[in-house]
Amino acid sequence: MAVFNTPLHAFQGLPPKKLALLKKDCGMETFGDLLNWFPFRYVDRTRFYTVKDITEDLPLVQLIGRLENIRLIGTGKGKERMSAIFRDQTGTLELVWFQGIKFVQDKLRTGVDVIVFGKPTQFNHSWNIAHPEVELYSAEKAARAPRLQPVYNSSEAMKRAWLDSRGQSLLIQQLLQRIGNQIEETLPEQIIQQHQMIPLRQAYQFIHQPINADELRAAETRLKFDELFFLQLRLLRQNRINKLQLKGFAFGTIGTVFNDFYHNHLPFQLTNAQKRVLKEIRSDVAKPIQMNRLVQGDVGSGKTIVAFMSMLMAIDNGFQACLMAPTEILAQQHFAGLSELAEKIGVKIRLLTGSTKKKDRNILHAELESGELHIIVGTHALLEDKVIFKNLGFVVIDEQHRFGVAQRARLWAKNVLPPHVLIMTATPIPRTLAMTLYGDLDISVIDELPPGRKAIVTKHQFDKDRPAVFNFIKEQITLGRQIYVVYPLIEESEQLDYKNLMDGYEHLQAWFPSPQYQLSILHGGLKSADKEFEMQRFIKKQTQIMVATTVIEVGVNVPNASVMIIESAERFGLSQLHQLRGRVGRGADQSYCLLMTGFKLSREANIRLETMVRTNDGFEIAEVDLQLRGPGDLQGTQQSGDLDLNIADISKDNQLLAYCRQFASAILDTDPDLELPEHALLKQQLLNMEKRKMDWGRIS
Repeated sequence: MAVFNTPLHAFQGLPPKKLALLKKDCGMETFGDLLNWFPFRYVDRTRFYTVKDITEDLPLVQLIGRLENIRLIGTGKGKERMSAIFRDQTGTLELVWFQGIKFVQDKLRTGVDVIVFGKPTQFNHSWNIAHPEVELYSAEKAARAPRLQPVYNSSEAMKRAWLDSRGQSLLIQQLLQRIGNQIEETLPEQIIQQHQMIPLRQAYQFIHQPINADELRAAETRLKFDELFFLQLRLLRQNRINKLQLKGFAFGTIGTVFNDFYHNHLPFQLTNAQKRVLKEIRSDVAKPIQMNRLVQGDVGSGKTIVAFMSMLMAIDNGFQACLMAPTEILAQQHFAGLSELAEKIGVKIRLLTGSTKKKDRNILHAELESGELHIIVGTHALLEDKVIFKNLGFVVIDEQHRFGVAQRARLWAKNVLPPHVLIMTATPIPRTLAMTLYGDLDISVIDELPPGRKAIVTKHQFDKDRPAVFNFIKEQITLGRQIYVVYPLIEESEQLDYKNLMDGYEHLQAWFPSPQYQLSILHGGLKSADKEFEMQRFIKKQTQIMVATTVIEVGVNVPNASVMIIESAERFGLSQLHQLRGRVGRGADQSYCLLMTGFKLSREANIRLETMVRTNDGFEIAEVDLQLRGPGDLQGTQQSGDLDLNIADISKDNQLLAYCRQFASAILDTDPDLELPEHALLKQQLLNMEKRKMDWGRIS
């Protein structure tokens, strides 16, 4: 709406210093930004106390009384304080100000009735309140004043400029008084009535100045509905537009290559979930419309074999395929696994990464351009202009959130029509988050593990248990197994983490001396060739223990490794812990994951560790992670560009999200282009959102 786009500098009476702070610390530039800066909590001011009611367990009190004996105490900078006696019918207390004295002095008057609000403390058996809120009392104000006081986030610089929570509240009240009547409705009247919601203008009034819980609840319901409904309407409409407008290659047949592999060379029987997803992909690529499908499945669920068989569909129809991975280790791992499968059916496959030698690149480029090469696996190197396909028809992207939108789009341009796109993620995503992050994609879920896989035994061990843990490692090595020991690596403390890694490596060498035991070490500071050397030593069983940072989180597949030890496990997020655990349990042997910590743990760390011990279900883990961390943190801003949410929380408002998606879908079923008169307002709102699309990457 037009008034929301008005620049904040048009707000008369807002000094340049405050304007600059609002932009710098809160990202506010328009009236809409200020009105959508919602309180993060509310203080209940529905009750008035008397002085005699005050007890030590009351965090905040609100009183009505009279000011007496206002005086300035002390002299000199930093030594002054302002004092006033507050009296009601039951007693007195002292009000004290140590800062902003000049401002307070101009506002206070002896003998007037006031409403006082603040935190009481006791000194020398007398009550006082430091820096209370004080306002003139009137019966009308006491009846109408917001009783649920909004609390806004504020930086120290903002507080110094009188833009603390109280200052922000006054500013927003002034803005609502000026433009409240200009706030335009975004929903048609019949939708508002159907859902018994309040008008948008009233919702903004109530969210910033609620008198009671009913007003607050009504405001939250309306504003959350707007956010989630329009988000889903936009995503679902875009999905439908894509299917109508994004022309693609139709794979008309399932040919000899696919059938030969399926009937004669499939290394294991597919699960029902894998078969279901392959059918969904087959249905998509048979149409002359570009497929955009996300396949999500837990670690070890068999996404890669589904991706490979999908690429064979492309080859059978005269097209080439590529698989793009975010790291060299992961690309090499994919290439090693797929090469074995491709060789059996005469499919030519090559690897392209930043480490590929120029001579090999030239051969690869020529084979790709001539069509001799069927599948290419690689990293960002696939995006280079020199990489020219004869007929690219199918693209697989692994862990797509690690690639930017512009990067992925460069692959689409490597043919006259965009290739079909299959996105894989090994990070289980809760359904509510998937609906929001990938609402414009079709989603497939592989929710079944291959038969015969043993559940990984996970235990939480403390540092005092280390000798027993090391003895357990020795037992496993005696049985012919291999071990991962992983240390955290967080950017802000990289030097400290590197020291911990090296200290841990030396400690392990003392417990597992050469030549009886051999250790590998792997971290981000190593050159690519050194990483590959260490990785190959471990794969070839030349070393029994791999000491590493999280560079092994994805892309490492050593079936003989049966134990994952995660040091300082409390420093890892749930998703990362689950990914690391997924590096073991890939063979027939019983596998173990040991989470090492000290005794001092936060509540959230305890919840993460208890969750890991309790379940191996990645989707259950993802739900807990979503509750703990929220959607923005869980997926990172690259993946959360569409989470333009100021008030809704998809981890808590999942039922409302599901309803909004269902409701939006029903509207599009009857009116796909929103051409009906009753949907004109919805269409206009979507156009307004499209104009603001550049701001969608910002998560409030």
